[in-house]
Amino acid sequence: MDHGAQHSATCVEQAEETVKELRAALATAGITLPSLGIDPASLAREVPRPLVELGRCSVETAARLAAVLG
Repeated sequence: MDHGAQHSATCVEQAEETVKELRAALATAGITLPSLGIDPASLAREVPRPLVELGRCSVETAARLAAVLG
């Protein structure tokens, strides 16, 4: 694996780990974001730059998230 491919794989792995950690932290607060994940379009580049897709949620979930963060 060349250096660029190795760097890309590391970036994707870090993004996946971050999503996992965020999902766990939200679950601890009793919040589930069903669409939470890596945005597939951000991985389609020659050099992936992963973006975390938080997705849509209900107004109730958004209010709970605001309360936890506020």
